[in-house]
This record gives sequence, C-alpha cells and structure tokens, in this order.
Amino acid sequence: QVHLVESGGGSVPAGGTLKLSCSVSGVTSSTYSMAWFRQAPGKEREGLGGITTDGTLILGDSLQKGRGAIGGNDARTSLYLQVNRLTPEETGVYFCAANPSRLWPWNILQQEQYSSWGQGTQVTVSS
Repeated sequence: QVHLVESGGGSVPAGGTLKLSCSVSGVTSSTYSMAWFRQAPGKEREGLGGITTDGTLILGDSLQKGRGAIGGNDARTSLYLQVNRLTPEETGVYFCAANPSRLWPWNILQQEQYSSWGQGTQVTVSS
C-alpha cells in the first residue's frame, strides 16, 4: 500500500515562495505517476503539476510562466513542489498523489486518476 506524507506547509506571506515535500513509501516500481493538487476553500481540487512514468514534468496553468516547479527522484519515493509569487487566493490544502499506472500529459492532473493520496498540508497565504 502506498503511503504519502506532505510536509512544509504553514503560513507564507503574499509574494513569497512555497516549498513542499512529499515522502512516499510502499512504491514497488518506478512506473508510478505522481502529482500535486491544491484545494482552496469552496473550490474544486486543482492539479498543479505531475511527473509521468517516464519522468516528464507537466505543469498546470497555475505553475506556468515561471510561477513554480515540481520534481522527484527516479525511485518515486520523494516529490517536491515550489510555487513562487504566492497570492492569498492560493491558500488551501496541498496534496500529493500517486498512481501505479502510466498517465499521460492530458490526464495526469485529473484527480479521479489517483487512488493514493497524502493527508494534505495546510498553506495559508497572508496579505
């Protein structure tokens, strides 16, 4: 069973940088696809970025244009997320997720593709 634990949340000033880590255990191969999601209060869970089976990094709209980055190791035991120039609207719970199957750039940021989730870490962006 895959177990994911996020860390690094807390309070961040607007305009600051967020760095989160996800520790993963129970992964049996390097074929896992993994991703970061954010759920703001009253909103749908949004895919921020993912890593496909072959290591391709996919950034969602929120991380485009230098706003952020994702990465992880080949063994799929760790994953990180960085978001730059945070705004108060990016307050929410941040989750990492894993799928043992190969996902593609067109579906890797769909939450319904994932059955293994971390408990989430709260991030509050203060203005």
